[in-house]
Amino acid sequence: MRTFIGGHQAVSANDFVELALGTPVELWLGVEGESEEERAARLDAARDILADNPNLSDEVSRVAAEAIEAFAPELFNVIPLVRPTARRSRSRKGAAA
Repeated sequence: MRTFIGGHQAVSANDFVELALGTPVELWLGVEGESEEERAARLDAARDILADNPNLSDEVSRVAAEAIEAFAPELFNVIPLVRPTARRSRSRKGAAA
């Protein structure tokens, strides 16, 4: 079975992420062995993309949350921490007379 998204065939997890975000994952994560010049150019391009699409970080968060929910839902099983309530000391004026 083949999967097409917007006319593009997705054959790997990276393809799905790239199609969902509209940018290659390597743009944001970098690649092993990139030079300082390549890194600077990549980060410059990333800044331009974020300037053109300020909602991209929200979209990325949504895609990541949906992926976690679909493929690793146990990561959302958290135990809420109970914070102890601070006891209020009663002033002598407010104490029983």
